[in-house]
Amino acid sequence: MSAMTPDPRGFLYRPGGLDPDAALKLTAEALKGCDDGELYLQYTASESFGFDDGRLKTADFNTQAGFGLRGVSGETTAFAQANDISEGAIRRAAETMAVLDPAKDTRQAPPLRTNAKLYTDSDPLSLIPFAKKVALCQQIDAATRARDPRVAQVSVSLAGSWSVVEIVRPDGFVAHDVRPLVRLNIQIMAEANGRRETGYHGLGGRYLYDDLFEPATWNKAIDLALAQALVNLESVAAPAGEMTVVLGPGWPGVLLHEAIGHGLEGDFNRKGTSAFSGRLGERVASPGVTVIDDGALDRRRGSLTIDDEGTPTRRNVLIEDGILKGYIQDRMNARLMGVEPTGNGRRESFAYAPMPRMTNTFMLGGNDDPREILARAKTGIYAKSFGGGQVDITSGKFVFSCTEAYRIENGRLGAPIKGATLIGDGPTVLTKVAAIGDDMALDEGIGICGKGGQSVPAGVGQPTLLIEGLTVGGTAA
Repeated sequence: MSAMTPDPRGFLYRPGGLDPDAALKLTAEALKGCDDGELYLQYTASESFGFDDGRLKTADFNTQAGFGLRGVSGETTAFAQANDISEGAIRRAAETMAVLDPAKDTRQAPPLRTNAKLYTDSDPLSLIPFAKKVALCQQIDAATRARDPRVAQVSVSLAGSWSVVEIVRPDGFVAHDVRPLVRLNIQIMAEANGRRETGYHGLGGRYLYDDLFEPATWNKAIDLALAQALVNLESVAAPAGEMTVVLGPGWPGVLLHEAIGHGLEGDFNRKGTSAFSGRLGERVASPGVTVIDDGALDRRRGSLTIDDEGTPTRRNVLIEDGILKGYIQDRMNARLMGVEPTGNGRRESFAYAPMPRMTNTFMLGGNDDPREILARAKTGIYAKSFGGGQVDITSGKFVFSCTEAYRIENGRLGAPIKGATLIGDGPTVLTKVAAIGDDMALDEGIGICGKGGQSVPAGVGQPTLLIEGLTVGGTAA
């Protein structure tokens, strides 16, 4: 694969295979009786390196190409996919569309063409040699071990992908996109006095590997992961009960994503299964709380020039000053709800149909000084980083584990704590926000969002938040 392909669509339309004119004709024939739908063509190359205990443990490279053909009539979807981009395979897939009733609605208009390109077409995988990628992992491992004698284990992973997509609609609309994505993860286990604790930091986005190879970038990642591991070595058992919680800026926005963001997706609200269903125009959060989903941020992990239906991504205000303003929409749910698509129709790959998904979801900053927020809290816990979590979309109930957290004592950070979990429900948490910091930050580019068996890259973010009366599950006796 060349570093720069004159026409990346050459990976979709190969000599002797499908050509663009045939794709248009086949799509028009297959979907002529549908309200909406598309032929989604995709080629993806991906690689990953795993470096553990001073050795390269895994090195994977794979390519995949295929199509998904979707027809929509009313509320019914027919979908077929194959990893063979050919006229014959598409014709066989078109037979699936026979299960649909003839469309009764007016056919949906094609997407607008308004977005600027948000990332390069260059292929990150081939621009840097294999040996240099392995050498980076070795450098990070050696530099980490040299930092502190308490470092017992270092795990480094480097991953990249490059995807070419083309969206062909029965009305003649065609759009294509070329999507790079890279990521670096560093996990450190520190040991002292017979105790072992871990720290982690990851970063990435829709850009080339170059940024990750900058010494300043990976050295900062080492410092952050090591600091977390060493802090956790000093941690004490977490308290339990209802208490004031301060959430740090940036990655803790994953709680917002899970507990609130999914509840604002169009399909759950159209079906009336979300805690936010039917509440447009109502107050759902404290004054000052403004939640945005923005898929058009430059180079961010959750960003797309166009979504997987061809709709340009954009900035969508979901909650403004505490008032529910809108939902996240794909084309089908937008049509059925009588609103515009918001550029949030996303799919994991050609093998899946699109659904409304978040891109980069975050809360805007306020006017409060983070130090004053701690002082106002007086006692409670400060959650700086989260690990895994679970959420129930219907109720908004969530459970999140903290990977780095501290006691708040007399308005200041106290001892680090271990084993803290935050328990609550999204709609209630929004109403308990008592202070909003002026330090809004987006995460470093590590988010993966799961829904309906599909995973897609996503971004999160928030400022420092003071939440009054959140249940904390702890380990203290």
